[in-house]
This record gives sequence, C-alpha cells and structure tokens, in this order.
Amino acid sequence: MTRATWHLRANALVLAWLAAAALLTVAHRWVPAAQWLMVHLLLLGAVTTAILLWSQHFADTLLRTPVPGGRRGLTARLAAHTVGALLVVAGLALPSFALVVPGSVLVAGAGLAQAVVLARQMRGALPTRFRPLVRWYVCAGAALPFGVACGVVLARGTLSDAAHGRLYVAHVVLTLVGWVATTVLGTLMVLWPTVQHARIEPADERDGRRALPVVLAGLGVLVVAAATGVRWLVPVGCVVVSAGAGLVAAVMWRQRRAAAPVVAANAARDLPARTAPVHVPPTFAPGSLAASVAWFVGSVLAFGVVVAAAPGWDVAVDRVRGLVAPFVVGFAAQVLIGALSHLLPVVLGGGPAVARRTAAELDRGGLVRLVLVNGGLLLFCAPVPSAVRVVVSFVVLGALVSFVVLALRAVLIARRPVPAAPSAGARPTHRSGALAVGVGALALAVVVGVAMDPPAAGIATASASGDGSGEVVATGRTTTVQVEAGRMRFSPSRIEVPAGDRLVLEVTNVDDDVHDLVVANGATSGRLAPGESARVDVGVVGAGLDAWCSVAGHRLMGMTLAIVVTGDAEVASPVDPGSGERPDEGVTGGQDHAMPHHGGDPGEGTASGSGSAADLLDLMAEPDPDFVARDATLAPLGPDEGPVTRHVRLVVQEVVREVAPGVTQRLWTFGGTAPGPVLHGRVGDRFVVTLVNDGSIGHSIDFHAGALAPDDVMRTIAPGEELTYAFTATRSGIWMYHCSTMPMSTHIANGMSGAVVIEPDGLAPVDRQYVVVQSELYLGAQGGEVDAAKVATQMPDLVVLNGYANQYRDRPLAATVGQPVRFWVLDSGPNRPSAFHVVGGQFHTVYREGEYTLRDGGSTGTGGSQVLALQPAEGGFVELTFPQAGTYPFVSHVMSDAEKGAAGRVVVTP
Repeated sequence: MTRATWHLRANALVLAWLAAAALLTVAHRWVPAAQWLMVHLLLLGAVTTAILLWSQHFADTLLRTPVPGGRRGLTARLAAHTVGALLVVAGLALPSFALVVPGSVLVAGAGLAQAVVLARQMRGALPTRFRPLVRWYVCAGAALPFGVACGVVLARGTLSDAAHGRLYVAHVVLTLVGWVATTVLGTLMVLWPTVQHARIEPADERDGRRALPVVLAGLGVLVVAAATGVRWLVPVGCVVVSAGAGLVAAVMWRQRRAAAPVVAANAARDLPARTAPVHVPPTFAPGSLAASVAWFVGSVLAFGVVVAAAPGWDVAVDRVRGLVAPFVVGFAAQVLIGALSHLLPVVLGGGPAVARRTAAELDRGGLVRLVLVNGGLLLFCAPVPSAVRVVVSFVVLGALVSFVVLALRAVLIARRPVPAAPSAGARPTHRSGALAVGVGALALAVVVGVAMDPPAAGIATASASGDGSGEVVATGRTTTVQVEAGRMRFSPSRIEVPAGDRLVLEVTNVDDDVHDLVVANGATSGRLAPGESARVDVGVVGAGLDAWCSVAGHRLMGMTLAIVVTGDAEVASPVDPGSGERPDEGVTGGQDHAMPHHGGDPGEGTASGSGSAADLLDLMAEPDPDFVARDATLAPLGPDEGPVTRHVRLVVQEVVREVAPGVTQRLWTFGGTAPGPVLHGRVGDRFVVTLVNDGSIGHSIDFHAGALAPDDVMRTIAPGEELTYAFTATRSGIWMYHCSTMPMSTHIANGMSGAVVIEPDGLAPVDRQYVVVQSELYLGAQGGEVDAAKVATQMPDLVVLNGYANQYRDRPLAATVGQPVRFWVLDSGPNRPSAFHVVGGQFHTVYREGEYTLRDGGSTGTGGSQVLALQPAEGGFVELTFPQAGTYPFVSHVMSDAEKGAAGRVVVTP
C-alpha cells in the first residue's frame, strides 16, 4: 500500500466520524443523550483521529527521522483508538459502564503511546529549527489520559454535586484545552505559514517556543482550581491560556501580512517540500483556521467568566453547557475542516495539476461557507427566538457537511484526473458577491425562523403595532361574535371578520369545567367559571389570528379557535409627527392584555421568562438536609371487628412542591400531597369521601376500589364546590383513585392520584409494610404546572416513587434481617409501566391485581419471584425477607425510568 493510499484510508475514518456526527445532529430529538453523543462523535471520534494521524505526519516532516514502529505502529494506535471510542460511545448510549472502562483505557493508551513515540523520535532526531514544535504534541498526549480518567469517574455517577462540577471542569480543560487545543496551536505554527505561503521568521519561532509554557501554565492553574475547589482560579487560568493562544495568533497575523499574494517557489523553502502547498492561496482553509482560533480564545474567556460567576460548581456545569456550540463548532469543527481542506490535496497527490483541481474543489464556495458557519454560530449564540436558532443551526450544519461532499468529490477528481483545459486553475473569487450570498442566506434563515414563531420574536400577528406606520386602516365597524366554551371545544371554532373591523368576542363558559380564551395578540378573557361570561376586545384585525384555551391540556384536546380575515386590508400611510394626529388608539381597545401565568401547555399562557424546570434537573443531587421524605409506612389496621364506615375528606389544593432537588412544580393535589393520602381498609368497609375543590379549575375523582355508576359521583365540580362519593369495598387489592376530568392524563400527571389498600382476608402480619406509588412528571416552568404537550409524548422528565425523585435513595426505608417485609405497589401512570424489583432480594409472595401469583414456593415448592410487573392503574404487593444486613436498592426495572428517579434503598440492620 502506498503512503498516499494509506493516508487516504486513514482520513476516511475522520470523514466517517464527521458523517456520523452530522446524521446524529439531524436525528438528535429521537436519540437519548444526543448532545453528549454529538460532542463526542466530533471530538473523541473525528478530531482525535485527525490528531493522531496528522501530529505524526508533521512530526515526521519536522524531525526528518523515522518514527519508532513506523506506519504499523501508527496503524495500531489508530485502531486502538477507534475501537476504544466506539466502546465509549456505546457504553454511554446504552448505558453500560462495563463498556466505558475498556474503551477509555484504549483511548487513553493510544494518546499516551503517541506521546511516548514522539518523545523517542525527538531524542533520536538531529537538531532542526522546528524540532521544539513537536513538544506541543508530546504535552498534549500526556494530558489526554488524565482527561479520560476524569470522564470515566463522571460516567460512574457516584459523586456529590460539587465534586461532579469540579471533575467536569477538569475533564473539559484536560481534553479540550490540554489535548485538542495544545495540538492545534502547535500545528498552526507550521501549518499556517504553508497555507499562507509565508516564511517562518526567527521572531515567529521565538514566540512559538514561548507560547507552549504559557498554555501549559494556564492549564495547570485550571487543574489546580478544579482539584482545590477554588473557583476564582478558573478565570485566571483561562486568561493565561488565552495569552498563550494570543502569542500564536500574533504569529499568524504577522505571517498573514507578510504573505505573498501569489504562489512563490520559495514560500516554504525552509520546510520540507512535501508540506508546501501546490495550489493558489485558498479562501476557506485560512479563513476557517483563523476563525477557529478566535472562537477558541473567546470561548475560553467566556468559560472562565461563567464558572466564576456561578453560585457553585454544580450550577457552573449547567451554565458551561451553553458554551458547547462555540467550543465544538466554532473551534474544533472549523479547525478540523480548515486543516483537512489544505492537507487532503497533499494526501491525494497526482501531481501539481491534479492537486490544483482538488484544492479548488475543496475551496468551492469557501467564503460563503465561512459566512454561514461563523455568522450562523453568532446568531445561534445570540438571544434570538428558538425557531430562529433551529433554522440557523441547520444552515450551519449544512455548511459544515458540505465539506464531506466536497472531500468525496476531490477524491474522485484525484482518482480519475481530467486533462487540464487551457483555462484550468482556480477561478478568481468575487468576494463581495460571495459575502452577499452568505449574509443573504443568514438573513433568510432569520426570516424563516421568525415566520415560524412570530410571538416569540415579539411580533404581533394581529393588526399593526400602533406606531402609525403601515397600519391597517380601521373601517369604523365592529364585528361582535358570541362564542361558547364547552366540551373541549369553542363554538364556533372559526370566525370570519372583514379586514379593518374591530373584533369583539363575547365568550360564555357553558361547561362544568373552568375555561378561558387567549388570543395570539395577547387579548384574553381570564379564567371563566361554569356559567360565567367575558368580553374580549381583540382590536382592529388585519391578519389571521389563532386563539385557544390555556388551561393545561385543553388546547391539545382541540380547544382552539381560528380568526380568519376576509377582504383586502387598506394600509394607512405613516403619520406625520408634526400633524398632531395619533394612530387609532382602539387597536387594543385600551385593555390590559398582560397574561397571568396559569401553567399549561407551551404557548398556552405559560409565563414568559420562567425557567424550564427540566433544565434544572440533576438526579445525582441530594435534597437539602432538612428534607423529609414521605412516610411510606402502612400502619396495621388493628383487630378485625367487622365492616366499618370510614369518613374521608379530600380537599383539592394547588400547591408548589419540590419534586426533585431544586426543582419545583405547582401540583394539583388531593389533600396537599401528590400522590394523595393512602386510604386503608378491609373488604366490606364503606368509604364516605367528601371532595372539596379549592383549586382554580374543575376537578373530579374516580375510585377504582368501588363499583358504581360514574354519572354523578365522578362528575367535575367547579372551584368552591364539593360532592360526596360513597362506595363499599367488596374486593381486595391496592386500587387507584384519580381525577377523571379531561384531559385525564394531564390531571393525573400533575399529581391527582392516590392509592386505596383493601386487605384480603387472612393477610398474614409482617414486621413492616410500605406503600409505593409510581407516577410520572412532565415538567413545565420552574414553579409552574405540568407541560401537557410533554404528557402527550409519553416521555416523562421524571418517574418518581411517592412523588419525589430518588427520595428513598437519600432517605432509605428500614428493615430487619430475617423479618418479612411487604411492599404494596401501585402504578398510577398515566403512561409508563412499572417493574418493581429489590436488588439482592427475592420475593416469596406475589399478589397482583387481586390474585396470589406466588405463595409458599409455588407449584414446585421452590419458586421465587424477582419482579412485580404492573401496567398503569395496576397494583399488588410482594413479600420478602432480607438474609443479611446491608443496603438493598429497589427500582423499577424499566431501567430508564429508574434512572429518572424511580429508585430507592432499604437499609437492613441485624
């Protein structure tokens, strides 16, 4: 295999990693841990592979001495890294820590072996001008194993919040600064002048030698900061690292100014011939390399500010994630693609003519791509509406992925060279036109994003803003429409209004539930109790508008209204400021359209500016020291003296409760707790339940423990009302009760469920018995109500036991060795199944949905059970004895749900 063929195949690995990262970026919404995977496919896969390959290539060139182990050694290192990277990616995606460890060892070993080989190669080489540059690669390879080790400990997930934050910072700086940036900065000292056809002057060599100790000193400060927990050292280290990168940038700037505008035969005469470019100066490669350095310096400085400004290491981790795009795309992706754009023609070979054509192919649309990537990334980092960010991100992705396409085309050109035409060569670049194309494409992306979600951009979709410029001319007429709200519909659901008319909606709630009407321009009726009416002045209408009910889940149930404009709108001329005339003050009717926060679906009245509670989740965090877990103990009923009547009063309350450390939600509850209180009795007992609605919307209750016609007792009652629900427990089991008001899934998901335990006859006494209710949480804004749109996806943010994530992990239950313990388990859903399992334990009794499925060893006499499998609304109990003292975890063996909070522990004492 020739050297060129070998390098081409090795670089195919880089392109494969890039393609995988691009595909995952497109499909990230459907892939777990997508952001982690995208970052590591690029950095761990593509960038690290390129570093191993090209750092050895440049070391060979600079030292002019054979590498120990030759090409076979480099092939072995590349193979070890590729296998290791695949194992790490698979281990974190599955997840399987057993794959992460060997994969990490292979990755770290490949980097360390590269450093050792290069150090040996340096010792055996004759002194040359550029020999010190190889030290950058040796230092980078030495930093990688430490960064990988930090990553392994993070993957293990057994650290406190503060320790996790410190180790995360160490992992980032050791891998991104120590491994990637150190290699890149050293490479630029020799790559940049070849791209620019510039001479490396003695002053450049001097600054290059000075830059490495500065970068390493900054890296050391950052590592010390993470090790000691002194956060103010982080910005100090970042400034020092940036100073070292600034020395390299200064060298690049001097060489750029001194570079000849055309190819010069002696442009790189002090470098070996095989590194000298053979094509006219390109646009893309130098632009991409220069931009990457700028993004690196800016990202490092921002990293220091973010970590220092955070109230703690744990919060710093969340805020640092906002720098992923500039670090990974602005710096890493651009430097990789820029470098390969210059180096691939060298690898492909084929002579000067072919090299010029492959270089021209890789430089195709260079300035446009630079504008799209860097301008798009700036927009992505700016405070723009989310729809704009989405559109712009695809523009940036397309500009980056185009390199893969151009690289494949360059390979085809090199494989099947076409005879050069008389005019062959690079065509002159019309920079102004290319710049206009790039800027125009970004502007179009912004327009598309704003058009996708005008309210998020602060643009009203109704008539003009009232500034007198371009307003719809009011006709002076008013269109008044009667609207009824009921049965999850507005009637009529479509309203036509002539352009320029003022629209007034007279809304009446004819339902037995609370509703409201919210118009996209901000007009609202406010919450309407059953039978109440309100007048909504929409204003002068010049464009179509959407309206909906903002009560949680009602919009998803189809409670929407379309306002359609008919006829052509006449547009007013701008008002002369000196004329004394004012725009029509009736556009909004003088009504205060500020929308109070009622929770509910995104876009359905959720208060703007409220932080997403899901963004605050840290399932490894511990609750505050004063946190008290819900008492899961089920007290014994006492002697059986025949059927009794049990009176229960359940008051519906809307309360803000913590559902995970630092995460709060406004829950709808029975009795102030979610799940509601456990009702306990025997077969034959009568329950008389008084339901009082002290909430802000309609609610109801449905007891599965009783059999009776639902028409009256399960009806929805308005706020302030109450009803009596009486039933006799004729069958045993653990039964669910819940709110049955539509949309039922939303009410259950926001806390409105509970358990009724009806003991079967002859139930044996046990040492302890506990009740565990599994449920799901679909988090809305911090302190807000359920996100009904998430409920419809059936993808919860949290799956919890007795209403709080991992509460029994941090406040364990208790048991005694050899004494029987009974767990009553209910899956209240609304969507996810449960698979209750005690790690280290075996069930000798299983009772599910009214029937013993295992007792006294079953039919074999030796049988046992490992799990109690339940669908939503199913329940049962299991019994076991613990053979030894120790800590026994219990989980839902739907493991992704256990990792979302459905886990706890039992501490067993002698």
